[in-house]
Amino acid sequence: MNDVSNERFFADVPVFTDFERVTDTNNYHPLPDGWFLALADIVGSTQAIAAGRYKDVNMAGVSVISALLNAVDKGDYPFVFGGDGAVVALPGNLEDVARGALAAAQRWVEEDMGLTLRIAVVPLADIRKEGLDVRVARHAASPFVTYAMFAGGGASWAERQMKSGGYGVEPAPPGTRPDLTGLSCRWSPIAAHNGEIVSIIAVPAEGGRPSAAFRKLVMEVVAISAEQGRGGHPVPPDGPEFAFSMKGVDREARATAMPGKRLKQKLFIMLQIVLVVVLHKLGAKLGRFDARRYTQDVSGNSDFRKFDDGLKMTIDVDAQRLGRIQALLEEAKAKGIARFGLHRQASALMTCFVPTPLSRDHVHFIDGASGGYAVAASQITGKTLSAVKITP
Repeated sequence: MNDVSNERFFADVPVFTDFERVTDTNNYHPLPDGWFLALADIVGSTQAIAAGRYKDVNMAGVSVISALLNAVDKGDYPFVFGGDGAVVALPGNLEDVARGALAAAQRWVEEDMGLTLRIAVVPLADIRKEGLDVRVARHAASPFVTYAMFAGGGASWAERQMKSGGYGVEPAPPGTRPDLTGLSCRWSPIAAHNGEIVSIIAVPAEGGRPSAAFRKLVMEVVAISAEQGRGGHPVPPDGPEFAFSMKGVDREARATAMPGKRLKQKLFIMLQIVLVVVLHKLGAKLGRFDARRYTQDVSGNSDFRKFDDGLKMTIDVDAQRLGRIQALLEEAKAKGIARFGLHRQASALMTCFVPTPLSRDHVHFIDGASGGYAVAASQITGKTLSAVKITP
């Protein structure tokens, strides 16, 4: 594959708009030869969650995506956010750049957030030697944003290798900082409107690959959530309610400004917030910026459901539909079709990557506010975590 088509691989993957088609194998295309996966996750997320720091865990996960995409000039590459980590697929010529960005993110997370970020770079060739693959689909969450879906078992295998200490990356020197332009976490938790915010992970049974029965299970779960309206989207159609966290402003300032410049950055962020609120209430525009359209795009562009070698959703559903979903999952587990984790909470978290609010392709990552995907994943592994009160 030549360099031009290699760089354009993800851009050329056909887009599907109906999430119900997420299990359609025709939507998935193998990564080109020579690519690799850049991965990261938080070590000791159990302790961080117990301390009410799941918002920090989420921010650390999104910082990996921000650092990598900024380092490669925001090219169109597949990525998936997993709550306490992330994976980004990139062509081989960007490996050195990716290693540097991962190491810088790791150093920043350690020094500024007091968390430990585990990182790895796994060649696609090694994944295929194991008889696995990384196949990618492209789902349009809105007319302005698409998200990658991963299948083939390769990403899960790569994550297991990382957690066992394989494919590590040389640490960055103390004081190294990644480019986290656009990383934002200023929104307060978003309360459930339909019933409860539920984070769900469903993966094939131990040692198995997605079977026809597993794909049918995913379709049925998605169909039930779709009955709720907007697929059980946790963010209202006009955007989140205007509630902002000063701790979130502080986190954002620490991510996007060097020490000594953070007070100025906080004031700038707060000015932006006030401006958005005022313009939104007045229905006014400032140049090309339309506040009401922006908050609608925040909702439309949100990544609240995905497929990453299994189904991951954080949805707002009522008790009746949740009961039906849980019954399906329990039945599939009993039949050896799937393993699952399901965590219920009162609100959702949103962490954002907004390089510029003037462009409509800003992305927003949704997770449950009281442990979300991390708690759901722990139920699958048997290391069950408890829900906690979060620090906004």
